[in-house]
Amino acid sequence: MSQIELVDDLSRLKDQTPGPARKEVDAEQAELNALAARIADHYRTDFITPRLLSGYLRLAEFSALVLVGILLLGFRVEFATPFITSYALMIVLGPLAAIAAIEMAGGYRIAFLKRSPLSLWRIAATWVGIVAAMTTSVFFIYEDAVHSRIFFGGWALGGIVSLLALRILLRSQIRRWARDGRMERRAVIVGGGGNAEKLIRGLEADPGSDIRICGIFDDRDDRRSPPIVAGYPKLGTIPELVTFSRRTRIDMLIVTLPLTAEQRLLALLKKLWVLPVDIRLSAHASELSFRPRSYSFIGDMPMIDILDRPLADWDLIAKRIFDIAFAVLAILALSPLLALTALAVKLDSRGPVIFRQKRHGFNNQTIEVFKFRSLKHEFTDPEGKRIVTRNDDRVTRVGAFIRKTSIDELPQLFNVLRGELSLVGPRPHALRAQSSQNETFVEIVDGYFGRHKVKPGITGWAQIKGWRGEIDQPQKLKMRFEHDLYYIENWSLRLDLYILVMTPISMLRKTDGAY
Repeated sequence: MSQIELVDDLSRLKDQTPGPARKEVDAEQAELNALAARIADHYRTDFITPRLLSGYLRLAEFSALVLVGILLLGFRVEFATPFITSYALMIVLGPLAAIAAIEMAGGYRIAFLKRSPLSLWRIAATWVGIVAAMTTSVFFIYEDAVHSRIFFGGWALGGIVSLLALRILLRSQIRRWARDGRMERRAVIVGGGGNAEKLIRGLEADPGSDIRICGIFDDRDDRRSPPIVAGYPKLGTIPELVTFSRRTRIDMLIVTLPLTAEQRLLALLKKLWVLPVDIRLSAHASELSFRPRSYSFIGDMPMIDILDRPLADWDLIAKRIFDIAFAVLAILALSPLLALTALAVKLDSRGPVIFRQKRHGFNNQTIEVFKFRSLKHEFTDPEGKRIVTRNDDRVTRVGAFIRKTSIDELPQLFNVLRGELSLVGPRPHALRAQSSQNETFVEIVDGYFGRHKVKPGITGWAQIKGWRGEIDQPQKLKMRFEHDLYYIENWSLRLDLYILVMTPISMLRKTDGAY
């Protein structure tokens, strides 16, 4: 196989229909050995990436400099000054310029943030230079001493104090995070032997590396893949790796198989694509050479990017803010409807108003979603073993209406606030979800759990396209799955907003499958 053909095969993993190998891993719940379970529990806490940390620091420093400027303006200049516009511009543009200058000087790199506080003179000098430049600019623009010298001097001094204080506090926090294993990017090596050892040695030789290796997984026995490689234990097989990645917080998988073993490599990647992690292929030991732009680098180690997490860092934060804001607004706006529906459910049949059902959430974790009860109390089905069909005698009179209009889903807005659901995403299916022909969803769709790479949602791309309601034909689930994957691969806040706007329209336009 040529280099071009190999790269094409790897890139097609993002687009090709999941194969039979995926079903085998998705359906299997491999048990972890004692060591792997202990390590998984140790890394269960969330981690913070360098990109996210530097972004938080930029935001904190910008806010601190603006706050110091506003306080000085209020106490030393007064907001009624005729030059309020120029002061306001300086209070905004000055911190922005400082952030850009600190970035150019490398002040947001993790290696710099870990240095001794004595090295922070560069940050102080940068801010003093920005204030001096603004003072000079104002002098030439207005040709008179119409701006307060106390303001500029106080802002320079107050800015230095706030910047240094933030960085000293952050340095101590970084050291604590590093000890707890939350600061580095957590990586698992897939494949043992000589290639894995060379990769590990290369990563450890880089003083600026932020990679924390959590272990090695390999399907080969101890004769071909030693139980310990470069001091790191082999924790299990590939099915156990899937379980391990769903139990703990992992950032990336680094595959060390040689590029020449393309069939084995493709079979392995087909099993791993369902996980919400970055997948990188180590190219350090490859005899094949590609153009430099084909590689990314972890330290000095060349990698080929196979798959990226759908949502990470600032995208994840933006979506969470979007979810909280719109969920709060929706609850406030729909509170009369929520109250009336609760009353109607209570008066129509005995039993609780809210029904709780266990469903698959992000990364295949079990969550409990809220719904208005639409079935008779004695027929409630917490695991969703039996789907609701047309003219189902288990459905109450009120239940038939709220199911058809999807009002029964509105309590899931509180799941959004709890962080278990998103407003938009693949709909969460019940743990034992089956079609009308009693086939489980995993049996119908190969790679079914790949839709759990993002948080499930109250509504989604598949729902507004008409793929909601009863699964009475395998093709319906396959179409829903394809639409879910489209959403995962093309996510944006604009797409989320479009889906939210189209959801009520789609429910009025097509309700054939909802009952």
